[in-house]
Amino acid sequence: MKIVVSASNRNPNCPWQVRLDQHVVSFRSEAEARAFVVTLETRLQAPHQLMPDAWPANAGSVARH
Repeated sequence: MKIVVSASNRNPNCPWQVRLDQHVVSFRSEAEARAFVVTLETRLQAPHQLMPDAWPANAGSVARH
């Protein structure tokens, strides 16, 4: 995922934006935008445990075996 913080002229109330690939999130200050990026990157890098029961496709597959 490409994450970019930049100034924006689109909305004077939210002059900063964070681009997540093609999705844009607007912020009132550069500090808010950068804090969002830090939180997002921390969550993306955190270990994630996959739970087989959480996937509906697996339930059907298990039932067939």
